[in-house]
Amino acid sequence: MQQKSQMSHRSTACRRAHRALLTSCGAVVVRVAFGSAVFWVAMLPRVADAQAQTQQLPSVTVEAPNRAVATRPAPASQRNTRAPVRRQARRTPVAAPPSPSERPAAAAAQLNEAKLGYRAMPSPTTLRTGASPLDSSQAVAVVPEQVLKDQLPRNLDDALANVSGVTQTNTLAGSFDAVIRRGFGENRDGSIMRNGMPLVQGRSLGATVESVEVLKGPASLLYGIQSPGGVVNTISKRPELYQHGSLTVIGSTFGGGHNGANAIFDLTGPLGTQGLAYRVIGSGLDEDYWRNFGANRERLLAPSLAWYGESTTVQFSYEHRDFSYPFDRGTAFVNGAPLAIPATRRLDEPFNRTWGQSDLLQASVEQRLDDTWKLTAAYSYNREIYEANQLRITAVDPVTGVEKRSNDGTHGALAYVGYGTSYLRGDLWIGGVRHEVLIGGEAQRRLIYRQDLIRQATPTFNFYDPVYGRVGPGTTVSASDSDQTDRLETRAVFAQDTLHLTDRLSLVGGLRWMDYEQLAGRGRPFSANTDLSGNKLLPLGGAVFKLTDQVSLYASYTQSLQPTSTIAPLSGGYVIGSSVAPEEGTQYEAGVKFDLDKRLSGTLAFYDIEKKNVLVSQFNAATGLNEYRAAGKVRSRGVEFDVTGRLSEHWSTIASYGYTDAIVTDDPVLTGKRLQNVAMNTASLFLVYDFGTTLPGRLRLGGGARYVGDRPGDSTNSFVLPSYTVADLFATYEVKYGRTPVIYQFNVKNLFDTVYYPSAVNTLNVALGDARRFSLAATVKF
Repeated sequence: MQQKSQMSHRSTACRRAHRALLTSCGAVVVRVAFGSAVFWVAMLPRVADAQAQTQQLPSVTVEAPNRAVATRPAPASQRNTRAPVRRQARRTPVAAPPSPSERPAAAAAQLNEAKLGYRAMPSPTTLRTGASPLDSSQAVAVVPEQVLKDQLPRNLDDALANVSGVTQTNTLAGSFDAVIRRGFGENRDGSIMRNGMPLVQGRSLGATVESVEVLKGPASLLYGIQSPGGVVNTISKRPELYQHGSLTVIGSTFGGGHNGANAIFDLTGPLGTQGLAYRVIGSGLDEDYWRNFGANRERLLAPSLAWYGESTTVQFSYEHRDFSYPFDRGTAFVNGAPLAIPATRRLDEPFNRTWGQSDLLQASVEQRLDDTWKLTAAYSYNREIYEANQLRITAVDPVTGVEKRSNDGTHGALAYVGYGTSYLRGDLWIGGVRHEVLIGGEAQRRLIYRQDLIRQATPTFNFYDPVYGRVGPGTTVSASDSDQTDRLETRAVFAQDTLHLTDRLSLVGGLRWMDYEQLAGRGRPFSANTDLSGNKLLPLGGAVFKLTDQVSLYASYTQSLQPTSTIAPLSGGYVIGSSVAPEEGTQYEAGVKFDLDKRLSGTLAFYDIEKKNVLVSQFNAATGLNEYRAAGKVRSRGVEFDVTGRLSEHWSTIASYGYTDAIVTDDPVLTGKRLQNVAMNTASLFLVYDFGTTLPGRLRLGGGARYVGDRPGDSTNSFVLPSYTVADLFATYEVKYGRTPVIYQFNVKNLFDTVYYPSAVNTLNVALGDARRFSLAATVKF
């Protein structure tokens, strides 16, 4: 009897304590209306707050935290009566839940140690499945966050020097990201993404970017109209649920009075206690150009919000950028060699620059339906408006130094892309086999428009004895060249199924159906040089076999599609219509992936890509312009190796090697020619030594080099850009003043002041790499 009475007392105490907990937390009922549907959602705000702190948020997609389980009250002493039980419940203070920053901050500190070791942490937005790289049949290379912090790349081309098989192509005088992957790629080809959604802005690497990922090979199953080289996905910094921030000030110099300054602030934290977080990032750059005139100026402001619910994540971000860059076409090559003038000497005028502004708006909702199914909906809108003035070189005489130039310009240019997608992923069990399913759809509208094209004659110029300032920007509008338009619309549905046949073996299959229309042309009155529509079913197949939990073998078959189009007129007034087959790519790939002890990861890949119905450009020396025509087939095959991570307690690395054999295989003129700007060999190695806490502060030293082999400078292989090796180094020292951490960082880019040529459009437009640059930065964390 006594035992029953005691059990009754304990049961009564538990029920009353449970009721007290519910009463103290309260219930908030939120009415959410969408169209005619009304949903009622009941939430326990304080409990949800404690739950939101149980996990560190990943950098991009935040998984909902597990439901916290209330602990059962300790049993009372057998001699207690009912009244003492009530008094004990009142007297015993309830432990205060952790503050909104305690647990996330501790988890962030642990995560930061992994990042310092160059740990690759791929974003779920690139493959959209959230699968481990070891379980994927495609190769993804990652440039981690800490690599970007250590190397301070000035643009996306610079950051991707860490990735195998990547070289620069025509950057439109330094105003656009333009990279070749596995032999294919050009500026404005739709391959640059932000969080898996397309961009049109010229430069995409800035203070808001946390890491960069490259999905290699044809990626049309997930990303639609693409070249077969792959896509580059820049990953944004996201709001976090613990309060912290930083302020960075950077001073830099190229020497010779060419100096600069840059400032960056980054502030993030919770808003209240219901899982709402904010982030605000801003930066300002004002730096002299390394050549004899020009300046780089940029202002950026990027606020973002996120709400991390129990099963729902909502994210919203906005980024505004104002910019002004030198519009620098570089130098010229004559008889296979650069002009015999200093690399710092420009062949144009001080008014050669491009300026404008860009806006990027992105929003996403992620709803976890149960333990395995998740629904994602996302929208992105990116717009850029810009102007440009340039004196374009049309001819040079290396003996007399006389240079002919055209006074050109672009006014009223606009580019935008609107993109929306929704996809569902989860697991199904059929016949004892787990199916990892991805089903989705998307739509996109992209416009590239240039209103007024300036074309004006100008006096000659002598580059041996230059006198600048005799001419001003052009004002004569060329009606036949103006109103340049390229409009593309696509709609698609896609599905992918990964069958996990055993714990080691999985098969992957996927299909994409897409419909597209494209219109491109120019002139007043407008003349369409491309007017087409079509649809296509694209497959994907693959297999993964895990040798161990840390090593896997993979093989895949993928396809790509890109409509053949041109703004410029083709010879004979030919118009590209729906009867002209689009550029189609096919790739076979196999390789090995490893992830050793969650410290060192990498991929060794072998691939063979064939692309047919290719549009190629050829330089017309008589007109000084590029002309376009269709080629037959081109082929790229090679080997790539990428590795990043921690080698030991103190050593970390990111390294790569790429062999790319890319040639034209079927063309009446170009058969056997190598593809323009594609290096047969590329390599990079960057090593960091971390002294840890053996010193009063934390010292890290690092450095490395990147090698790019020789490349054809044009499609006919009439000249070759020489190979080059560029070395960089850095040092950071972190120390605390009281409780405030301060990081000092010293960087040297292009340590040996190497003169090199990363890309070319033709013999008269050969880009020059930046000269040696010193920078010193101080970052205060708070």
